[in-house]
Amino acid sequence: METHDAGHPRGRRSSSMSEHNSSLEKSAIEFAQQAEKLSHHKPSQDGDGDTGDVAVEAQFVTPHDPIILTSDGHRLPGVPLEEAHRLNMLKKELDESREAIRIQIMEKESHNTTSASSPSDISVDDSSSSEASEEQDTVITLSGKRVQKSAEGSLKKAMPPSHTNPLFPPLPLYGPPSVLRDIQCKIFQVSSFFLSLAFLGVIVLGALFTSIPPFFYRQWLRFTFRDPDASRPFIEEEKRREELRKEKQRTWRRRRRSSSNIHQQEDKEKDNLADADGYIPTEGGPDPIVCDVGHYARRVGLDVEEFQVQTEDGFIIDLWHVYDPKEYTPLSEEDRRHRGPELFSDETRRQRPRRSDQKPKFPVLLMHGLLQSSGAYCVNDDDSLAFFLCKSGYDVWLGNNRCGFKPKHVLLEYSDPRMWCWNIRQMGVFDLPALTSRVLCETGFEKIGLICHSQGTTQTFVALAKEQRPDLGEKLTVFCALAPAAYAGPLIGKMYFKFMRVITPAMFRLMFGIHAFIPTMMTMHSLLNPRVYGWLGYKVFSFLFDWTDNRWDRGLRDRMFRFAPVYVSAESMRWWLGRECFAKHKCILATKEEWRAEEREDRLFEQNERSDKSGKEDEDKILEKADRDMHSSKDVQKSEHEAAVMNKRRPKGSTAWYNHQAPPFALWVCGNDRLVDGDKLLRRFQRGREPHVNVVHSKVLPEYEHLDVIWAMDAVDQVFKEIREVLWKTCNVRDSVRVPRGCENVPEWNPPRPKEGGGDNDSGNDDSESGSDGMQSSSSEDLIA
Repeated sequence: METHDAGHPRGRRSSSMSEHNSSLEKSAIEFAQQAEKLSHHKPSQDGDGDTGDVAVEAQFVTPHDPIILTSDGHRLPGVPLEEAHRLNMLKKELDESREAIRIQIMEKESHNTTSASSPSDISVDDSSSSEASEEQDTVITLSGKRVQKSAEGSLKKAMPPSHTNPLFPPLPLYGPPSVLRDIQCKIFQVSSFFLSLAFLGVIVLGALFTSIPPFFYRQWLRFTFRDPDASRPFIEEEKRREELRKEKQRTWRRRRRSSSNIHQQEDKEKDNLADADGYIPTEGGPDPIVCDVGHYARRVGLDVEEFQVQTEDGFIIDLWHVYDPKEYTPLSEEDRRHRGPELFSDETRRQRPRRSDQKPKFPVLLMHGLLQSSGAYCVNDDDSLAFFLCKSGYDVWLGNNRCGFKPKHVLLEYSDPRMWCWNIRQMGVFDLPALTSRVLCETGFEKIGLICHSQGTTQTFVALAKEQRPDLGEKLTVFCALAPAAYAGPLIGKMYFKFMRVITPAMFRLMFGIHAFIPTMMTMHSLLNPRVYGWLGYKVFSFLFDWTDNRWDRGLRDRMFRFAPVYVSAESMRWWLGRECFAKHKCILATKEEWRAEEREDRLFEQNERSDKSGKEDEDKILEKADRDMHSSKDVQKSEHEAAVMNKRRPKGSTAWYNHQAPPFALWVCGNDRLVDGDKLLRRFQRGREPHVNVVHSKVLPEYEHLDVIWAMDAVDQVFKEIREVLWKTCNVRDSVRVPRGCENVPEWNPPRPKEGGGDNDSGNDDSESGSDGMQSSSSEDLIA
């Protein structure tokens, strides 16, 4: 009988086959274990053997934002980078082991068929198999050339990024349901129920206690025959609007009771009910406080249809479309359902049906603030931003973030902690692009305008950053930021915010859970009388965020708080208030050391301006003097001094957050806003630190507080009309869309041309602080000088 030793080719092949089989078995086991850790359910839990929700691959939307693809094509939220990279690395190893075995089998079959051939033939076959093996290490380029793979490049792809952004620390990993995980979740649910309820109780009691002195003061004014509301800036207008609402209700009641000459009477009273633009309300009479944007839209002659949008990580979020029922017929429920998570696909873009004798309206997307929904843009009747823009001639879309009023996901349930494992980064990287993509798809346009308030600006600032999703900027004509939230205001130092910053992440999760943040608020929202809830909601939020209703229409205040709060994750609030992220660094895209160094640099520049130009004062002495003014800690002075000197040596724009893909920015800053600091953001642009950002409009409203920019009674004149004009100035399809009302004489904005040899130093156009109509073109060098 013929035998073969290890040195014989057949023996080597047999040994090699055994090694590959062993490697395949090991790779398969490791991949199965990692996939099980990241799957929706463990395979063993499926009694019918269904493995449709098993993790098969991690897809990186950005270098730091992976999502998990399951075998049935669904998506799961992101996991820590190391876990995602490990899954892909093991999948690659498994595929390579399978391919190696396939090649070995092909070589064995080829050897058996050519065993009677000449030695020269065998050498040719060996050469062919060698070429086949080399094919594993080559790739075919688009031009058809075969090039050698870079081993270093493959290694880099398999390795997670070595630097963790201190502003966005990794989220925890929650595996599929298991006994241990369920026990842990139950512990967090029980502890957070009692502890967060106690925390909420303290806040409510604090709000009520601090409202006692103002209450007695108002009573004293009444007792002394003085009007306690005399100091409100729009008290006469408030009374006029209240009387107008009552008159409309009486008119509607008369319509219902009228039985003779009904058609003639209806036509006459419709004329009385129609506003100045001829929009006739389709719903009136009593004015119940309901959580329904469609109800308030119909009261001003408009209507709303709701779309479902799927994000790339599987969340289902709400998108509301405001329309004029005289011009547009809403789509069927099937057409408004969520679709696949692929974004910005030209194949799915379509033009919405409209009257053939009219041009389409230019689309704009509105995003809301923290603990709100986009219903906040619909509570002031005709003076609501959403309705104002719609009646002005824009196609208005209202975007909401994940979970909202009804948490929904393609796979996950409310009780699954992975449903709540997200923060502002995911809201910017996943939610905003998904909403933008759906609006583009439904309208058929290439770009839209974007308007955001508070947290909506934060998620946009994060999404547009060059490390996140800068390509989103190419889908926007302009980004209008109302009360932009990039830097923290002095309110972050309040006692209860300090408490949340002092406790450790583990204590934070023990106190507020790993699911929704204080879901008791949503229970109260559904159980309490709307007017009681509105009054209490105002007291609590006013106590927390230091704002007042002085500039609001107080008769509509209960409406305003009907659309707040919404479900948000505990992890999201930990990002805002915990000890690691925003509350620590007080900035969304720069560490505390970085932005303080920039401030020191600004102070140095200002002092140099005031000093004579002979250079008598030494730079180091100026820096030390600025240190003594701002900080007493020697360690802090030293580190910030070094950072400032290092920044000064860098060229302007070297610390920019955005690249050339950023859209034009327009900013409305509330001068009396203690929650965020908009002045620091304005200085960032004025000092040329964002050379790629064109600021087409900026305005500081000295008396405005954080919510006045959307709810103040004079917001139409101070803000909304300017937004309408800025949207039209930057519109890229002015010839093919309807001209908005009031914009007939608004000129088109033209981006500034980059300077020769210094294009990165252009900061673009900047409107004056007073918000004048004429746009003034300024480069960063002009602003600094």
